[in-house]
Amino acid sequence: MNLKILLPTKVLLSSPVKKVVAEGENGAFCLLPRHVDFVSALVPGILSYRDPQGEEHFAAVAEGILVKSGEEVRISTRSAVLGTDLGTLRKTVAEEFLVLDDRERTARTAVARLEADFVRRFLQFEEHRNV
Repeated sequence: MNLKILLPTKVLLSSPVKKVVAEGENGAFCLLPRHVDFVSALVPGILSYRDPQGEEHFAAVAEGILVKSGEEVRISTRSAVLGTDLGTLRKTVAEEFLVLDDRERTARTAVARLEADFVRRFLQFEEHRNV
């Protein structure tokens, strides 16, 4: 099989694999090469996969969609991080989420300012219209 992890801005991973284990809304599942075609909504969690040499690798994924079609397994997610072991992956995920939290906080502040400005201007417009 070939596993592709797709992010909005890039292809994070494109690699041959022997096995993929992921977690969907209905629980964990395993995909092997002869598995029937399959679609699942993924929940945030750890995805594991084995390369052709049998070595296990990990990826932390946000919620997304997994589609297995023939030999292709494609995962589309907003964010994901690759790791070779769970300890390193945990540290990387923690660092990534700190950066995301800061970005989201900044974005929310900007949106709140825009909303406040919109309301202020709307009220000014109403005052001028009623004069």
